[in-house]
Amino acid sequence: MNLGHWLERSAAAEGARPALFLGEEMVADYAAFHARAARVAGWLAAQGVGAGDRVAIYRLNDPDWLILFYGIWYAGAVAVPINAKLHGREAAWIIANADASLTFAAGAQAAGLQAEGISAIEDVPEGPPMGPLERAAGDLAWLFYTSGTTGRPKGVMITHGMLQSMALSYFADVDQVTQDDTALYAAPLSHGAGIYNLMHVLKGARHVCPVSKGFDPAEIFALAAHHGRVHMFAAPTMVTRMTAHGAGPVPALRTVVYAGGPMYLEDILAARARFGDVFVQIYGQGECPMAITALPRADVMGVDMARLGSVGRAQSCVEVRVDAAPGKAGEILVRGAAVMPGYWRNPKATAETIRDGWLHTGDVGVMDAAGYLTLHDRAKDLIITGGSNVYPREVEEALLRAAGVQEVAVVGRRHPDWGEEVVAFVVGEADAAALDAHCRDQIARFKAPKDYIFVDALPKNNYGKVLKTELRARLAET
Repeated sequence: MNLGHWLERSAAAEGARPALFLGEEMVADYAAFHARAARVAGWLAAQGVGAGDRVAIYRLNDPDWLILFYGIWYAGAVAVPINAKLHGREAAWIIANADASLTFAAGAQAAGLQAEGISAIEDVPEGPPMGPLERAAGDLAWLFYTSGTTGRPKGVMITHGMLQSMALSYFADVDQVTQDDTALYAAPLSHGAGIYNLMHVLKGARHVCPVSKGFDPAEIFALAAHHGRVHMFAAPTMVTRMTAHGAGPVPALRTVVYAGGPMYLEDILAARARFGDVFVQIYGQGECPMAITALPRADVMGVDMARLGSVGRAQSCVEVRVDAAPGKAGEILVRGAAVMPGYWRNPKATAETIRDGWLHTGDVGVMDAAGYLTLHDRAKDLIITGGSNVYPREVEEALLRAAGVQEVAVVGRRHPDWGEEVVAFVVGEADAAALDAHCRDQIARFKAPKDYIFVDALPKNNYGKVLKTELRARLAET
């Protein structure tokens, strides 16, 4: 089934319902949303774009982004959303790798592509209206490019069936959506925030893009107060910034789904104290988008700190297991309807990642008897010192409880005798001796950092994830 049918159905049922907003201003109701997407599809067909062809979107969040997105689906084509924060050269590589027929871009993003010799369509085009072309569950819907922190990004093939399974599992395991709700897109639509438009289109909810086209806590709170019943997707760094902004609750903030990495315990405790019963955590990857595990709001608000520190239990559409003895740390494996069929034109990487039907996530975790999964780290981030395993996250959690520490990242450094030694990069006003004493009071001696490096900021990618590869490279240079 073409997921564009969900927009078509919502428009047919209640076309006058408000659909797309830029800030407080309504841009389109559902009838207009559907009609404009249909005209984009007709224009694409007139350009020779057909079933399975790739069409890229490289622009900041705005209502036109969603119109183009559904227009691509209506035409039976495959959307290739590109994070607008990427450099034009990076975007150009993705466009070439996807063999995209054409690209929609605007503003600085269009200029960045032009500098790379790539032309883009800046306006939303119109052709003769065209309803959604029939697609099968196994047909590609979205070509998602990984962040590429360790090399060139890989194109994850995401099908209509995968996204349908994810959306239905969302209703079963994450949250409910009604036509009175508002989806607010402060994180890039090219990633998790954009994937979550589906459930809100299906239910006929509002879709709001901030006028800033980005993330600003003050703007988010003002839009929540105006529209009411706001749902949003947020990376952990966004949640901590929202917590630190202003004071008091934001009653119109109904649900915040956080993902992109588990939140540190101290941060989620502070967030729930500020905002109350609004948080749900999910764990997913591009290879199984937004659909591996979920930690419902009851667990986020509960008194069980072990569960709060976990990423929850398997979502309904997948099986999840840890490749280790019960209670031991091992690689997290996933299989089910939401798992990708493979990487775009990369059979070698596909064979390395999907083995015997299981997606090998590269993440390390422990699963308890009740099925709650606790992430430790990426397998590549594991530190082995003197034959003992040290999971950086455990050390980071301990350091964040110390006075004066704002942010921290722990990595391994080569050591001639121990193989590796633990090193902590720290942001904040702290003293190395005090941190050392604190760690030795909190964790085993062999896990405590052997060196503390104080920095003004940690290097991060466009999604707010700390680039530990850069930190390790910095150590190798010294």
